[in-house]
Amino acid sequence: MANYRKRGNNSFELTISLGRGVKGKYTRRTKTVTVEDERILRAPKRLEIFLDQEWLKFKEEVEAGNYIAPAKLTFSQFVGLWKDKYADKHLERKTLHSYMVNLNTRILSAFGNLQLDQIRPLHIVDFLESLGKEGSRKDDKAGTLSSGSIQMNHRILKNIFSRAVEWKVIKDNPAAEVKKPKVVYKEVVPYDEEEIRTMLQALQREPLHWQMMITLALTTGMRRGELLGLEWKHIDWDTGVVDVQQSISISLKGEVIVKEPKTKNSKRKVSLPVSVQEELRKYYTYRITERNSLGDAWLGGERFFVFAHADGRAFHHERPYLWFRQFIKKNGFRYIRFHDLRHTSATLLINQGVHAKVIADRLGHGSITTTMNIYGHALRSADQAAADKFENLFTTKSKQSDEKTLE
Repeated sequence: MANYRKRGNNSFELTISLGRGVKGKYTRRTKTVTVEDERILRAPKRLEIFLDQEWLKFKEEVEAGNYIAPAKLTFSQFVGLWKDKYADKHLERKTLHSYMVNLNTRILSAFGNLQLDQIRPLHIVDFLESLGKEGSRKDDKAGTLSSGSIQMNHRILKNIFSRAVEWKVIKDNPAAEVKKPKVVYKEVVPYDEEEIRTMLQALQREPLHWQMMITLALTTGMRRGELLGLEWKHIDWDTGVVDVQQSISISLKGEVIVKEPKTKNSKRKVSLPVSVQEELRKYYTYRITERNSLGDAWLGGERFFVFAHADGRAFHHERPYLWFRQFIKKNGFRYIRFHDLRHTSATLLINQGVHAKVIADRLGHGSITTTMNIYGHALRSADQAAADKFENLFTTKSKQSDEKTLE
């Protein structure tokens, strides 16, 4: 039935005839498909059925005007195919959101109109270099794009071109030839005890849910997504333990994606200080009263998030970060990210002499090595403080010995 011919050991060229064109010449469209399944290749009848099906799909694409010859695909056109055939099906929702933001903000304006097979490694090198220059942020903030964001743009390009190679649209991946940009990590300087006391005082003037969220972030070290995904059923009032079971990865246009935490070790139980348990219970009473007063206006469904809108709808995943940024700006505090409250929590425990393994368990790290790598500086400082205690001990002993000798 179908028109195809063998081109290689496992590749076949499909042909669609479009009849005579305006100049009287016959017009054709061709497409090469690769058969990866050895069982199909070894069975002539199965191979014939497979190729017939591929030819029919190809014919529908051509007749619907959806087929574009690979040689004529622009980068923008291929991104549409990439999103439909790969990204929507295989990327995490949050990852896809980040990818599309970068594509629409920066990448498509640079590569969109270029023919896919004409993009060279040097084009990508120049593009990544431009992201490190003033004005590359494409928002209202001054400064340049962070090294982490520049690396993400490289990762997006590499992913898209990898699919183009995989689908035999182009021969080589130009992004793979470009060295991955190096990420320069800024040293995190968490709040010290005095800064925390000042911040907690300022929190007393803020809405109750923000008071409680910052308090839990400091005392449990929970991630932002874990705090947003926390439900009241995950709190054991008898033991004062929070059961970290899920996380909100993204919340857009009323759609909430609730999933398991970052790693299997992120599922954990974290004990709360007694004073925090009391504050949390008061907050729970307030939320119950608030929910009951809404009646049919409650929009939380079966979920009862600890931190959410008054009507039960989940917060947007960026809301805590945006609120915290305004909060510290309003009060003139030193800038740290919302995520740095987690680092502050860990550093406080280190300075109190808590064992690194206990801290690793509270933070949900896969191993104590992860904790040591992230908080190495704080642990070394604590280690030096421990050594100083020995110094004081032996200095005292030496003085006593000298005094006895003088006697």
